[in-house]
Amino acid sequence: MTDVRRITDPADVYAAAALFDDAPREDATLRFLREPGHHLLLAYVDGVPAGMVTGVELTHPDKGTEMFLYELGVDEAYRNRGIGRALAGALAELARRQGCYGMWVLTDDGNPAAIAAYTAAGAVRQESTRLLWWELAENG
Repeated sequence: MTDVRRITDPADVYAAAALFDDAPREDATLRFLREPGHHLLLAYVDGVPAGMVTGVELTHPDKGTEMFLYELGVDEAYRNRGIGRALAGALAELARRQGCYGMWVLTDDGNPAAIAAYTAAGAVRQESTRLLWWELAENG
């Protein structure tokens, strides 16, 4: 059974370090967790961290607040069990409770697992979207 929890303790982040692309940085972890519009959910299977999703609330004067699904990751040993769908769905539900009018994510066409998880959780593909990027710093 998958147990999804909202994380506020840095120790939980460090215990789930394998779910992130790189080791969580202490300064970034503390900053992320203390921001009220930043959300980290972890999925546990039998008490073991199996997946994570992060979301950031974005507010604009003429639009209101939306949730940006920043990153989703599922440990390879736990893939294809619905954990990604459960995490994306839990973040969408959190967004509803926070009063967000919508939630969005960017992914590559070459990532069918992510597309499957997001659409299974209720997302609808937007064909006209393009990502444009500014490289501002070496270490983000």
